[in-house]
Amino acid sequence: MRAGFPACFRALGAALLLLAGLIAAPRGEAASFEKLTIETKNGPVDFNIELAMTPAERAKGLMYRTELAPTSGMLFDFGVDQPVYMWMKNTYIPLDMVFIRADGRIARIAENTTPLSTATIESGGPVRAVLELAGGTARARGIVAGDKVTHRLFVPR
Repeated sequence: MRAGFPACFRALGAALLLLAGLIAAPRGEAASFEKLTIETKNGPVDFNIELAMTPAERAKGLMYRTELAPTSGMLFDFGVDQPVYMWMKNTYIPLDMVFIRADGRIARIAENTTPLSTATIESGGPVRAVLELAGGTARARGIVAGDKVTHRLFVPR
């Protein structure tokens, strides 16, 4: 016989944990993953990305996450080219922010942004989207300003 709580209390505890997870889970906000490719001078680099299309999704971004796989990222779509201002509030991991114009060209990269910082990170000019990658990914994969991003959001000019 096992020591500790009776089986009925263990089952009740497990049910309460499951219920708490269901209550805390966002409703109707299933993550959408898509492929995105960056053409570098060393060849194509593929990522599995989540899309942040709505104001609520863009506001949350990668907040509260404690890890991000080196082949994953989040693409923030702003719909049209415009100056963009980001921050790292409630973001626990360093990120590379890749600022992308509507034609898919990378305008600027902010590398290894500081976790939990409320300092503004500017696009440096009008951009359509921002791709957030795990900190250090851009340098490690040879991604630089001027590289071409291929994804359905970007229309070549």
